[in-house]
Amino acid sequence: MNKNFRLKPMAIASTMAISLALTSGCTVLDPYTGEEKTSKAVKYGAIGAVVCGIIGSTRNSKSARNAALGCGAIGAGVGAYMDHQEKELREELAGSGVGVQREGDQIHLIMPGDITFETNRYDINGDFYPVLTSVSKVLYKFKDTNLEVAGFTDSTGSDGYNQELSEKRAASVASYLRSKEVAGERLKSIGLGEAHPIASNDTDSGRARNRRVELTIIPIQPAG
Repeated sequence: MNKNFRLKPMAIASTMAISLALTSGCTVLDPYTGEEKTSKAVKYGAIGAVVCGIIGSTRNSKSARNAALGCGAIGAGVGAYMDHQEKELREELAGSGVGVQREGDQIHLIMPGDITFETNRYDINGDFYPVLTSVSKVLYKFKDTNLEVAGFTDSTGSDGYNQELSEKRAASVASYLRSKEVAGERLKSIGLGEAHPIASNDTDSGRARNRRVELTIIPIQPAG
């Protein structure tokens, strides 16, 4: 190890902070499982504080230390913001068939093709409009996020056909969300064809899972 490298007090304090945050009383009751867990807002904010604190401590300037402290605060704020959005999405989509998955500060909504579209079609199934309306209500409320709408197919059919179908299905969902006052500049629509299957294409049930649209909700990071 380089003998000239030393962790300054700020980095040591940040490291202690994350340990305390993750092992002390900063837990919440998960409303969906009934289990106690560390709040994502605490977890991601504390990790951000450690990383930025170490960066700040290696620079001999007041501005670097202030930037590090600010970075930790932003991390906590984004985590809390996405916590609330995830909670409202789960409440709105309970029993709808749409999967809600959290990955860090991103939220993935997985919409199975068999409930979203008729076979080989890209116009949205009429029964699914209320579900997308529920999604749009939450997205409209939480404006500090961008949205990627991605379409996927199973491996049946040619690559070219599947690519076009996936693009049209993603565009249909994005278009409906725009019609419900989700700003167009927040939306990105892409088609990924038969790439990235989440199940085997060798079975009917696997192909049904692969025919899907995924909406990824990404927080807009504060400038600075």
